[in-house]
Amino acid sequence: MSLALYAHPFSSYCQKVLVALYENQVRFEYRHLEAPGNMDALRARWPIGRFPLLVDGERSLPEASAIIEYLHLRHPGPVPLLPGDPLQALEVRFLDRFFDNYVSTPQQKVVLDALRPEGQRDPQGVAEARRLLETSYAWLERHLADGRTWAAGAHFSLADCGAAPFLFYADWTQPIPPGCTRVQAYRARLLARPSMRRAVDEARPYRHYFPLGAPDRD
Repeated sequence: MSLALYAHPFSSYCQKVLVALYENQVRFEYRHLEAPGNMDALRARWPIGRFPLLVDGERSLPEASAIIEYLHLRHPGPVPLLPGDPLQALEVRFLDRFFDNYVSTPQQKVVLDALRPEGQRDPQGVAEARRLLETSYAWLERHLADGRTWAAGAHFSLADCGAAPFLFYADWTQPIPPGCTRVQAYRARLLARPSMRRAVDEARPYRHYFPLGAPDRD
């Protein structure tokens, strides 16, 4: 098998790619980053050392969004994760960036700060990150008011691959407000998706890594 993914199941960006792979039942070798030698092998291919990393033959491809676009082009399946219409595809890409930059990034800021020693923490930065999450929830609540089942409309897409793990962890970090009922329902739909359920279940043994305390509700 030529397709392999260097990943850790508890990583939200790895889950983003895993959801895309599972949606289309793409066969691949899972190179778990806690297995001996796999992190070194990843760094040999991608010195930045970030994951996930997809390997397809001689090609090594980092960055979750780029990986999913590559899968869409080279390993397509029954669920097209990007629409054929260029303007619709542009909306999907915008929403993908929204979830990356305005949900995942502030969520990770809070989590990474909790991992720092007490004297090296950044309370102002954490407060700003939490405010950004609140603003993002409010924007998404309005966005979903158009009767959208998924982020870009009626069809599951690249944007939802990221939204699934990012909202999953964001709600642990800064709970979605009670008034954002559409966002709560959207998160529930994402977690009910078989591809995301599989990713969540694979990550359960690593919940002790979450420094804020992983709730039992998901």
